Amino acid sequence: MTTMVVEVYDALVAAGTPDDKARKAAETIVQIDTRVTDIGGRMDRLNGRMDTMIWMIGANITLTILVLGKLLITFH
Repeated sequence: MTTMVVEVYDALVAAGTPDDKARKAAETIVQIDTRVTDIGGRMDRLNGRMDTMIWMIGANITLTILVLGKLLITFH
């Protein structure tokens, strides 16, 4: 059996929605919430990877500038 949000189901039934439609709507809300939570977890992992990439790019730029500076000093 599918999980549903009881509060939403009760509110829809109280508003006059037929039982089967209220049940389906409450079950759909749970499915959507699960998908949003999954997307949130993926975004957190992506954010962590982006932080690592930013540090790697920063280190690369710094080392490149140091090497170019050394070359300019050596051949000047």
